Amino acid sequence: MNNLCVAHRGFSSLAPENTMAAFNMAMERPEVQWMELDVQLSRDGVPVVIHDFTLERTTNGKGRVKDTDWAALKLLDAGSWKGNNYTGERIPSLREVLDRCCGKVRLNIELKTQGDMYPGLPAAVIYEIRKRHMQHDVVITSFEPAALVEVKKLAPELQTGLIIDAKPGDLLAALQQMHCTFLSIGYTNVDKALMRQMHGAGIQVMAWTVDDKASMKKLAAIDSDVMICTNRPDVWEEAFEETSSRFFRP
Repeated sequence: MNNLCVAHRGFSSLAPENTMAAFNMAMERPEVQWMELDVQLSRDGVPVVIHDFTLERTTNGKGRVKDTDWAALKLLDAGSWKGNNYTGERIPSLREVLDRCCGKVRLNIELKTQGDMYPGLPAAVIYEIRKRHMQHDVVITSFEPAALVEVKKLAPELQTGLIIDAKPGDLLAALQQMHCTFLSIGYTNVDKALMRQMHGAGIQVMAWTVDDKASMKKLAAIDSDVMICTNRPDVWEEAFEETSSRFFRP
């Protein structure tokens, strides 16, 4: 099993998702070569790392991310919901995460948006990436095709990928039309036919979100190039060790 391990929102099964605690914990594990994270914009245009459009689930704040200034967002407690050990953990800015990860791990940066919710998001994210010369260390993904088209328009050098939890018949054509070279897809949609098609078009595939060994091993058997996105890098390591032991048993 040589499939790349992608830590979903960091080591999010143990630490609060999309926080520096989760990212640092993931980066301590040698099997984690990629991390996935979500980016939105504060009211004053700062790219911030948080999944939900609203603050209630993962912080002690209220309301929408887009309606809150960065000065207020960075004071919120984004860790207590996960456990007392994480009380005081904060929402990080994208620049903080990039500074921490630069040269150490590659990033799948999801633009968390719907329609024209964040018209300035692609440009703001591109600015932070280019500032650190990380163009070849990231892939920009989104459920929103228009956001991916905008990224390619502003930064043709960046790799982009569509996020989808389906397998429509025109998937390859849609990816090619958007100039995507990456596909982030719900893991139950991955099979050999899909991988043959994507391989033939030069498109990298990441399967999400896989937290059990049986599913990880099944994906590995389908294709060793499928990237496995997981909340549980520790389970990925167990699956890797069990699979490897079958082939290297003395």
